[in-house]
Amino acid sequence: QVQLVESGGGLVQPGGSLRLSCAASGRIFSINSMGWYRQAPGKQRELVAGITDGGVTNYVDSVKGRFTISRDITKNTPYLQMNSLKPEDTAVYYCNINGVVAGRRYDFWGQGTQVTVSS
Repeated sequence: QVQLVESGGGLVQPGGSLRLSCAASGRIFSINSMGWYRQAPGKQRELVAGITDGGVTNYVDSVKGRFTISRDITKNTPYLQMNSLKPEDTAVYYCNINGVVAGRRYDFWGQGTQVTVSS
């Protein structure tokens, strides 16, 4: 059974930085993509940043130039470096990995980590 566990969230002042990590237990094969999503209170979950198996990245417009997604393929671990944080970045952040386990493709999700940007 594969589980994803996020870490690195917390309370930070506007303009500050955080780095999120997502540790995967169990082996995931044929990973199509990794990504970070967020959900703020009263809003739908949105894709913040994604990276394909080929290393192509994409970002929601509101974080371009401030956030950077990266990965460690050997550990099935995506990272999200968040700089110049703004109060509107406050949300629960979830990691996602799309890959194959036991011959079937799944979307795996973490339980979420809270990021709060406030002075």
